[in-house]
Amino acid sequence: QVQLVEYGGGLVQSGGSLRLSCSVSGRTFSSNTMAWYRQAPGKQRERVASIRSGGFSDYVDSVKGRFTISGDNAKATVFLRMNSLKPEDTAVYYCYARTLRGIEYWGKGTLVTVSS
Repeated sequence: QVQLVEYGGGLVQSGGSLRLSCSVSGRTFSSNTMAWYRQAPGKQRERVASIRSGGFSDYVDSVKGRFTISGDNAKATVFLRMNSLKPEDTAVYYCYARTLRGIEYWGKGTLVTVSS
């Protein structure tokens, strides 16, 4: 059974940093796209950052210049470095992967709380 597992969430003060990690447990696979999504209380899930084979990445405007996504799509591993965190970054962060065959996987999420 393939699962994505996230690590690195927690409580941090405004202006602080966190690094999220995501890796696959069970059978490994090569991914076409990996991404981080987040969902704040009462809001829809939004894509924060994604990285595709070849290293192409993109970010939602609200995190540009503060967050950096990196990883190894061949090993289905992805990281999210979050700097200059703001209270509005508080959310459950989810790891996402889509395989070369178009199969999608989601992690169960890790909570990031930024205090003011």
